[in-house]
Amino acid sequence: MKNILVTGGCGFIGNNFIRRLFEHYKFDGVVVNIDRLTYPNSIIGLQDIAQQYPDQYHFVHGNITDFNLITSLLQDYKIDTIINFAAESHVDKSLYNLSPFIDSNIVGTITLLDAIRKVDINIRFHQVSTDECWGSLGAIGYFNESSPYKPRNPYAASKASADLFVQAYYHTYNCAVTVSNCSNNYGPYQFPEKLIPLVILRILQQQEIPIYGTGTNIREWIYVNDHCDAIWKIVNDGKIGLSYAIGGGYEIDNISLVNRIIAIMAKFGYTTIEKATSLITFISDRLGHDFRYAVSRKQMLYNFSWEPQVSFSQGLADTIKWYVEHQEWCQKVMSSEYEEWIKLNYMNRGNAHVENHSSK
Repeated sequence: MKNILVTGGCGFIGNNFIRRLFEHYKFDGVVVNIDRLTYPNSIIGLQDIAQQYPDQYHFVHGNITDFNLITSLLQDYKIDTIINFAAESHVDKSLYNLSPFIDSNIVGTITLLDAIRKVDINIRFHQVSTDECWGSLGAIGYFNESSPYKPRNPYAASKASADLFVQAYYHTYNCAVTVSNCSNNYGPYQFPEKLIPLVILRILQQQEIPIYGTGTNIREWIYVNDHCDAIWKIVNDGKIGLSYAIGGGYEIDNISLVNRIIAIMAKFGYTTIEKATSLITFISDRLGHDFRYAVSRKQMLYNFSWEPQVSFSQGLADTIKWYVEHQEWCQKVMSSEYEEWIKLNYMNRGNAHVENHSSK
C-alpha cells in the first residue's frame, strides 16, 4: 500500500485509525481523508496530524456519494486502497429519519465500489461494519463469520445492506474486497452522543444520565486502537472476498458499565458515588433494542495472531482521563458555533474543498 483513501476519517474510528497509521504503523505513503463533516465528525481532531505530515496527509471535504469526486481522487492520488469508515451510525436517529443512513451507508458504499470499477478493479476495498448486522443474542453464544445477518433496527439494516453489496461486487465484478464486523468501540475522539463519553460528560456537568429500560442490555466492548490494529491486519493480509469478526472480549450490561464509570471517576475525585448515582435516570426502552451482542475472535487469532491488547479496565480509565482533559474539544464539536464554522470554512466553497491538493 502506498496511497490510501480513508472515508469518514474525521469520525471516531477513522480519526484514531489515521493517527495509528502515522504514529504507530509508521506508514510512509499518502493518506487522503474524505469526510462530509456532518455533526459527529470534527476536522479539529486531526489538525495536529495535518501539521506534522503535510506531504502525506490530505483532507478532502466531500461526500462519498459524489461519483465524479471519488473517481478523480482515485486517479489524482493513485489510490491503491480504500478503507470505508464513512457511515451514519447513531441507532436512535435511524429510528426517526432513515434517509441519511440510506444515503451514506448504502449509496455511499455502492458509489465507492462503482468508482473502483471505473478506475482500477484491483484497488483494495475494506468495509468497516458492525456486529449489529447479526441482530440480537440471548444469554449465551457468540456471533462469528458464519452467522446470518438479521438486523433489527434501521441503522443495522443499512449497514447489512451495504455489506451485501460489497460481497455482490466481489462475486459479480471481482472487486478486491474484505469486510469486518466489530463489537462496540470506545476511546478518545468519540462524539459524546454515545454511551461512554455521554456518561463521563454528564457526570462532569452534573446532568441526568439517561439509561434505556432497566439497563440490563449487554454489549461487548473493544478499545478503538485494538479495532484499528485488527483492520490493519485484515487490509494487509486478509483474504479477498472474506468477512472477519472482531470481538473485544469484554461484556457488561449498561447499568453496570455506568456504575463502573462512576466508581472510577469517584476514585480520581471527579465526583462522589452518591452524587453521580443520583443522576441516573431510567427512560423508556429504545424501539427494537437488541438484548446482547458478543463476537467471536477465533478467526482473527487463527489467521493473524490478533487479540485485544488493551484491557477494559485500562482502556476505560484512559478514556475517562482523555475526556476529562479534553472537555474543550467536546464543547467545540457539540456547539452551534462549530456548525457555523464548518459552513463558513467548507460548505460555502463548493461541493468539495481539498487541503494541500496542489502538493499531491
